[in-house]
Amino acid sequence: MQYNEEAVILMSIEEYETIRLIDLQGFMQEETAEQMNIARTTVQRIYNDARKKIAQSLVNGKILRIEGGDYLLCNGLEKSCGCGGCGRHKFGSELKEDNDRGD
Repeated sequence: MQYNEEAVILMSIEEYETIRLIDLQGFMQEETAEQMNIARTTVQRIYNDARKKIAQSLVNGKILRIEGGDYLLCNGLEKSCGCGGCGRHKFGSELKEDNDRGD
């Protein structure tokens, strides 16, 4: 279905993940930062951006579309993390550093 782009709010996977971990799972920002392998201050910024987008969607009746972002999903073979996967969640600059090293 096609929508007028003005009627759509785009949320990145990182923003979605902070909302999932903090608001749904009940994690503190420090725990979220550890889970996502990013700085707590980065979690705070991403979380604030995500909450604003959710509010815009609810208040203004816009469609919230979750897509894009800079992330690598775990393979799900190990069960040591909260997602039921391997615990190797990489977002943002950490993912770029690993890609630069060839990991």
